[in-house]
Amino acid sequence: MFLGTHLPRLDEKGRLILPAKFREELSNGLVLTRGQERCIYVFSQREFEQLHEQMRTAPLSSRQSRDYSRVFLSGASDEVPDKQGRITIPQALRTYAGLDRELAVIGAGSRAEIWDASAWNSYLAEQENTFSETDEDALPGLF
Repeated sequence: MFLGTHLPRLDEKGRLILPAKFREELSNGLVLTRGQERCIYVFSQREFEQLHEQMRTAPLSSRQSRDYSRVFLSGASDEVPDKQGRITIPQALRTYAGLDRELAVIGAGSRAEIWDASAWNSYLAEQENTFSETDEDALPGLF
């Protein structure tokens, strides 16, 4: 499970050092792809394969499913971390997420997310009030 917030920097070659806590889960390979809210989703290879199998069960007759799959999968890039735990983020994904040098890598349970640090701070500030006002109807049985 991916947890926490980490604040690495993107180097001049578009590489990121993965947080140490995430490296073991991602050491055999990972998939980067477009995430919602203009971040990059990071899945372990195993988790991505499970997600893809779920997507395959969606009916081809569903335009929304087709559209989502196209956007999600066309931006995907499989990567293997180097010995220092670095991965290269493809330019297309860096552009999509508006990544600058300062990043926020957050744990989101079954995936990690890579955000531009200022975009993450803005998003978090906007969502904190909603978070504190969330009631049981939104997440039944959680609280």
